[in-house]
Amino acid sequence: MPPEKLANAPDHVNVIQLTDSHLFADDEARLLGLDTYASLNAVIDSVLAEHASIDLVLATGDIAQVASESAYQRFMSSIERLATPWYWLPGNHDDAELMSRLGSEGGFSAPWVDAGNWRLVMLDSSVSGSVAGYLSEEQLLRLEQALDTTRHVLVCLHHHPVPIGVAWMDPIGLRNASALLDRLESSPAVRGVLWGHVHQEIDSQRGNIRLLATPSTCIQFAPGVTDFTTDQRQPGYRWLRLHTNGRIETGVSRLAQGSFQADRNATGY
Repeated sequence: MPPEKLANAPDHVNVIQLTDSHLFADDEARLLGLDTYASLNAVIDSVLAEHASIDLVLATGDIAQVASESAYQRFMSSIERLATPWYWLPGNHDDAELMSRLGSEGGFSAPWVDAGNWRLVMLDSSVSGSVAGYLSEEQLLRLEQALDTTRHVLVCLHHHPVPIGVAWMDPIGLRNASALLDRLESSPAVRGVLWGHVHQEIDSQRGNIRLLATPSTCIQFAPGVTDFTTDQRQPGYRWLRLHTNGRIETGVSRLAQGSFQADRNATGY
């Protein structure tokens, strides 16, 4: 459910997470029968209706289904409707180099973002030619540098760093998750980890760290299954209130049931 509609407040930062839009350059292309560009824009309509003010937006990978500059331009034109600063990171379907170039030109690629009493770290877990993720030494160094702060920290990446109980997805998460989690658990600054990739909602706890995953803005994956299965839940997004004292208030908001429907019989994509 969306939060109570409030304007920005001095005691928290309002953040929106959009993830796994899987856009095409072609207007006619569909993902398992679903128009991903239409569903992204419907989710953005929902964000605009449900939030009086937003401090920043995070897009956590798989921006494109077939990576091309045209697909990324479509995403940029849509997200700019939110009229707020935004930042992206790549997923396994993306072209990380192209995203880095476009993001550097547009000012929406950054190693981390400081907002209020928080630092949001943007890690690239994508590996060219691989569905699973991995954090390179460069990315782990970025993390180490980012954790040298007095702010509270939210770490963002595309791939899931913990098992999620979905047999077909667990092997394609973050392959060196222990390198990430060991470092995060040794830092008192870290309050949460936020990711995409899994096309479903997760909200759990690992020690003092909140673990959060978010529905796709297009097709949804069924939780707790063995084989690839689409879910009849609707596209959505995550909202977060990052409070000055380090508390994370968050929830997921979805479109009305029946708004968009993926192929129920799909066995992969």
